[in-house]
Amino acid sequence: MDLDEILAKKPGDPLTELVKQDLERLSVDELHERVAILERELSRTKQNIQRAVNHRASANDIFKT
Repeated sequence: MDLDEILAKKPGDPLTELVKQDLERLSVDELHERVAILERELSRTKQNIQRAVNHRASANDIFKT
């Protein structure tokens, strides 16, 4: 999926605003800090995905026929 397609669906969304930010104005230290924050958010998001997958798998096991 094209990034423009994703962003067009969510005007005002914080992620959309984040992606549109001008990185040229940031210092190297600020860019490193941004990367660290984004890596933590990526990890948190992946953990949430795994919880959802595990939850669904558990539900499917319960309701197997």
